Amino acid sequence: MGEIAGAGQTVARAWMAAAGLMRQAGIATPELDARLLLCHAAAIDHVTFVARPDHALASEMMTRFGVLVESRLRGVPVSRLVGLREFYGRSFVINDDTLDPRPDTETLIEAALAVVDVGGPRNRALRLIDLGTGTGCILITLLAELPRATGIGVDRSAAALALARENAQRLGVADRAQFVAGDWLAGIGDGACDMILANPPYIETAEIAALAPEVRDHDPFMALDGGEDGLDAYRQIAARAGSVLQKGGKLIVEIGSGQADAVPALFRAHGLDVDHDNCARRDLAGHPRCIVASS
Repeated sequence: MGEIAGAGQTVARAWMAAAGLMRQAGIATPELDARLLLCHAAAIDHVTFVARPDHALASEMMTRFGVLVESRLRGVPVSRLVGLREFYGRSFVINDDTLDPRPDTETLIEAALAVVDVGGPRNRALRLIDLGTGTGCILITLLAELPRATGIGVDRSAAALALARENAQRLGVADRAQFVAGDWLAGIGDGACDMILANPPYIETAEIAALAPEVRDHDPFMALDGGEDGLDAYRQIAARAGSVLQKGGKLIVEIGSGQADAVPALFRAHGLDVDHDNCARRDLAGHPRCIVASS
């Protein structure tokens, strides 16, 4: 790490040295990762990074940067190192107790907003439930986009719920959000909401060991493990969704690879209405990413 830790380093030299090390290590986005870590270590924004490449970095900044780069080279995700993840244009605090929100999950947000738009204006009162809320990114994003909506975020982890509350406060929706401990829809009353949303664990247990180290080693196991066939959470959600939703309410869930037929079939078996041709929305890579069902 001598290329980074040397005296008299500038923004540009430190960035290039770190990016080079990451490129040699096979990291997919070395320049971006190096920039994000450098800005975090030096407490500078992107504008300063671009405008002042010859700005000299203090020794304590370089020390922090070196530690972050070493961690990145060991496979720790950038979002875990800086403690933040951008999601649908907003910055969420993350920690080791929650799943790191992925861009693919923004497909679920788009699906939910499309459903709302079909039914009327976005400023109408709606009641939402977000299952396995984690950071709260799904519920908080929708509350920010739907100014009269209220919602409940459910999670089994007390630490995750505390973080979701923090994010709701930071992003200005805490007065319309509740975060409660629970196991999916158990304990939620009949007719409680207009929309249920979930990004449940959907990885087959036997496949977790083969996941990329950034996921396997840093996301909570219970946020990944979907059971033997990856469908355990969907079964539990489907068993109560029809009762918890108002008539005509929507259940919108993220799915994993190869689940575009199994999840709708499971929902139909529990009396939910799933349009075979239009129930799935695709992510940016063109893969089926979320399923929309109706009560």
